[in-house]
Amino acid sequence: MPPTPLPALAPQTTPAAVHRAEELWPEQIAVIDEQWNAPVRLTWSELADRVRHFAAGLIEAGVEPGDRVAVWAPNSHHWPIAALGTHYAGAVLVPLNTRYTVSEASDIIERSGAAVVVASGAFAGIDRLSEVLASPIATGRTVVGIPLESAVDAAGAVPWDRFLTVSDESVANARLRADAVAEDDLSDILFTSGTTGAPKGVLAEHRHTLAGSHAWASNGRLTADDRYLMVNPYFHTFGYKAGILPSLLFGVTMIPLAVYSPGEAMRLIDSERVTVFPGAPTIFQTVLDDPSRTDYDLTSLRLVVTGATIVPVVLIERIQSDLGVETVLTAYGQTETSGFVTTCRADDDAVTVATTCGRAYEGMEVRLSDEGEVLTRGAMVMRGYLDDPEATAATIDSDGWLHTGDVGTLDERGYLTITDRLKDMYICGGFNVYPAEVEQVLARVDGITEVAVIGVPDERMGEVGKAFVTVADGTTVTVDDVLTYAREHLANFKIPRSVEFVESLPRNPSGKVLKRELG
Repeated sequence: MPPTPLPALAPQTTPAAVHRAEELWPEQIAVIDEQWNAPVRLTWSELADRVRHFAAGLIEAGVEPGDRVAVWAPNSHHWPIAALGTHYAGAVLVPLNTRYTVSEASDIIERSGAAVVVASGAFAGIDRLSEVLASPIATGRTVVGIPLESAVDAAGAVPWDRFLTVSDESVANARLRADAVAEDDLSDILFTSGTTGAPKGVLAEHRHTLAGSHAWASNGRLTADDRYLMVNPYFHTFGYKAGILPSLLFGVTMIPLAVYSPGEAMRLIDSERVTVFPGAPTIFQTVLDDPSRTDYDLTSLRLVVTGATIVPVVLIERIQSDLGVETVLTAYGQTETSGFVTTCRADDDAVTVATTCGRAYEGMEVRLSDEGEVLTRGAMVMRGYLDDPEATAATIDSDGWLHTGDVGTLDERGYLTITDRLKDMYICGGFNVYPAEVEQVLARVDGITEVAVIGVPDERMGEVGKAFVTVADGTTVTVDDVLTYAREHLANFKIPRSVEFVESLPRNPSGKVLKRELG
């Protein structure tokens, strides 16, 4: 289908959007963060001021336009300040998955060339800052420590408050940097694994990012009266480009939550009169099934957005009937499109919302190849992959169509349904897992000769990994050997939940493993 025209955007860069927000809503609340002994509430004017000071801190640290800044931290008010401050200084944001091991984070920091790393102190039993400072990551880089459960004053790190203590001259220079940012400058590099197993850096420009965020927010009919509970991690497109940036564009109050629990989510919905609550289907299942749900007033909710896996029709119906939510939407996207390809609309029925991914966002178009692969092009499609022109050319053809690797169908209305994956990727708890990456790691276990990993259904996580393993004659490898090694080298969502030892892997005549025969 041809693309729906994208409406003209006033802010073409995130620094321009920061200026617009503080002009339109100076005294309205931008962020409510209750994860502290003294809860933090920032107006849009106050948030913009802290963004400028963070940008000035980057300038004093020697960051130049186009340099990269990595953020490795859970959801808190620090995250949007760091992200928007990075953009404000003309630099490029590199979000790091909080579930990464330090070796995984180190690889991405090295490949992206990040000059500054923002890391969180102790939180929920994990201290990323200490891990960074104890690793080669800290060598030759500025490390900024976010204070969480304890004050940050670790040797080798600059505490958050000290980093934001800057000169007036640096703040003025930050404003000049912000004004110089152009719509085709890079805004961020988000890493996503590929079929080769090596994570690929997706290069997104300000215009790509804001086009998607604006379309998402417009479709959800966001306004400055909305309050948005943010359980989706900020390092992911869902939390960053369908969370922070839409809020910035439409004046929505952000309420970050780093560690999800149905009780805490319901408490915040009740106390802060939350209106917008996106998340994976399992999030809403836990709320609906929580025996204490009737203790909270959840009637303020008006918009739920879900997806990332199969969504049961009955779940959509229960969100509408049991929670009284007026609008429930599902959508489809990839990191290569800033997370935006298709979406359902507010007037779609429950079956459409549950069984399709909706139709193309404004500014995007979708079609199917002769093989049924979903192709898309338009305003949100990436510039390409970091330092990988071959992978870029293989993904975006000469006519600008991005080949998603997914197989689907389009109905007469232009609504997309994903039916299969050309790639082997599966989704565990809302996170994409590429088996090739896991297989490369497990193949290093002594005694293992071959590995094939597939996604298998799981009631709680949607899908989880299962590894099929062959071992060399005369060697002994146990399930515990495999899983222990995986835990040391892989983020939790990538670790297979089961291991099966087999004599051989099924193959076709050309030698390719037939994963469809594994199960």
